[in-house]
Amino acid sequence: MRKPILIANWKMNGSLHANQALLVRLLTKIRPYRKAMDMAVCPPFPYLFQVRDLLGYTGLALGAQNASPAASGAHTGEVSATMLREMGCRYVLIGHSERRSMYHESSDDVAARFRQVRSAGMTPILCVGETLEEREQGRAMAAIEMQLQTVIDENGMAGLRDGIIAYEPVWAIGTGRTASPAQVSETHRAVRQFLEFQEAGGGEALRIVYGGSVKAGNAAELFQLPDVDGGLIGGASLQADEFADIASALAVTTAETDSDCVL
Repeated sequence: MRKPILIANWKMNGSLHANQALLVRLLTKIRPYRKAMDMAVCPPFPYLFQVRDLLGYTGLALGAQNASPAASGAHTGEVSATMLREMGCRYVLIGHSERRSMYHESSDDVAARFRQVRSAGMTPILCVGETLEEREQGRAMAAIEMQLQTVIDENGMAGLRDGIIAYEPVWAIGTGRTASPAQVSETHRAVRQFLEFQEAGGGEALRIVYGGSVKAGNAAELFQLPDVDGGLIGGASLQADEFADIASALAVTTAETDSDCVL
């Protein structure tokens, strides 16, 4: 059985004071749901040490928002996967739609970053998704399959199995729009079928989470879908109560909620 996972992507938000206040409240609020799922927090690079120390032994994992496609060298402004591993990161977001669209990271770049993260012993969270134009033209799955295939060509299905896939329709990132449950279900199922075609068992074993304006108000409906294994949460992860409500909605899909869990 695939264990659900909830990932907080803080994007370029936070401060030393705000981070501490958010996590102190969040860690209290999510206590009943810790056994029901894996959780990770992905702060901006400058706050990795602070967040690592605040998470301590709570069971929440530290994640990063990106990693360089190079192992080391003359790459000013980049952060390598091995550096992130040294900082205590367990997960790294790869190929987020904002990186692809705003910073022109190609699918080949994403595949190289995926390889570096995996080689450093961390779990890559591969973000895939279509633009509004691609969806309206009926090319959504073709776009997603291309993004997946490039990573498979670089890393093999064995490499992809070491990661997590986050489906995030580009048109729903930071817009307040959310894909309908039918659209999410159809796409997650199609991704699994594509991976099963690549390798028997490759799709059913892999965790696929949804990202795209997930909020407390729509989380329950999304998480009850059979092929949705959790969420990649952006803006709502900056609000402790909202994120805790989303965690509660995900915990309902398991039988392991424990009000006596100790941090």
